[in-house]
Amino acid sequence: MNISLNTRFADRFLNPELLNQNLKASQTAYELLLSKKGAGSEYLGWIDLPDSMEDSEIKRYLEIASIIRKNSKYLVVIGIGGSYLGARAVIEAIQNPFDSYDENNIKIIYAGHQLDADYHNRLLKFLEDKEFSVNVISKSGTTTEPAIAFRLLIDLLEKKYGKNGTKQRVFATTDSSKGALKKFSDEYGFETFVIPDDVGGRYSVLTPVGLLPIAVAGLDIAKIVEGARTMRKQLISEKDSMKNLAMKYASYRNSIYQLGKNVEILVNYNPSFHFFSEWWKQLYGESEGKGHKGIFPASVDLTTDLHSMGQYIQDGERILFETVVSFDKPHHDIVLGERAGDLDGLNYLKGKELSWVSSKAILGTLVAHSDGEVPCLELVIPKLDEFNLGQLIYFFEFACGISGYMLNINPFDQPGVEDYKNNMFALLGKKGYEQKKSEIESKLNSL
Repeated sequence: MNISLNTRFADRFLNPELLNQNLKASQTAYELLLSKKGAGSEYLGWIDLPDSMEDSEIKRYLEIASIIRKNSKYLVVIGIGGSYLGARAVIEAIQNPFDSYDENNIKIIYAGHQLDADYHNRLLKFLEDKEFSVNVISKSGTTTEPAIAFRLLIDLLEKKYGKNGTKQRVFATTDSSKGALKKFSDEYGFETFVIPDDVGGRYSVLTPVGLLPIAVAGLDIAKIVEGARTMRKQLISEKDSMKNLAMKYASYRNSIYQLGKNVEILVNYNPSFHFFSEWWKQLYGESEGKGHKGIFPASVDLTTDLHSMGQYIQDGERILFETVVSFDKPHHDIVLGERAGDLDGLNYLKGKELSWVSSKAILGTLVAHSDGEVPCLELVIPKLDEFNLGQLIYFFEFACGISGYMLNINPFDQPGVEDYKNNMFALLGKKGYEQKKSEIESKLNSL
């Protein structure tokens, strides 16, 4: 069974002429993406990654992962944005959350994705008596959040293991030839992995950025690559915009956007999928939010959030539409039994599988939200496993590129992110930002 996109709860909202216009636009965007002649073409290396991945690369990730697992009980992944979200999305989607209490399994923990002093203080104290390694991920090595975390952690490593021991426990994923982290790695002799020049952070899951920590977590990275390769083949070979999954998704979401629905909620019914939603939000928010355009990406975890955000989705401002992700089969189902007296009133579900109950909750919510004027797209995935996550990652990346070109923006840069960085550097007193600091202080004094 393949991943499928069902539009039954969206079709009634759309004028066929508008949808046809967007299907044609998606075809043009698709051709522009594959021709690699559009804006941001220097960052399209991700398109060919699944097919260009050598067996020797996967073998190396697995070999280094084995070394890390042998030496450490914890791997600290240092990164922010695309430097950690993709790996975390896959790891937390697949890994049994209760296995984290098993001393036979390595634990992946994260740093450098924010600047909170309490978090990093607690992390350092926690690691003082633990065996741990670090995978620091940064193209430049100067992004403030991961750079500070790395400084704190390498100080702790040197205190625990000395300089030579630290060399055996730091694995750097960075630029091939330049940048502060590359220079640092060369001086220390760290094992180093290369972030391809033509792959941006949010499209980097299928590089060592994502695959190395995923391998350390014990997941099957070969299956992830195989899934991405399978999806790539489908998307490249299918030219019909209503049959091509990425073109169809991009066409529907942009058609709904043109109706004034400018917030897309990625909905899931599996708590393990939470961080995949976080990765998806970065992918679409950073790719499309430009020139005062773009659909705002949000997410909810249902049925949990039906008891919090559900009221707004059902009855708040009509600016929303949903893409609902569901999985056809669980790994292990549960059959509900019968209790004498039926005090909880659940005996009517005797003999029913929990996945069946969940499917009715999904369907009931879809009907309710559609009745509440919320268009709903349904993305159905056969199973939550490495192969299908590989497919899903590549599908969302490809559809994002098409959708961005349909908006006539560059979906592969992020100029707005630099604005906050420049202001922060100026306020921190970084050399070279003196004029910027003066401008900011003048603005602050006028408030």
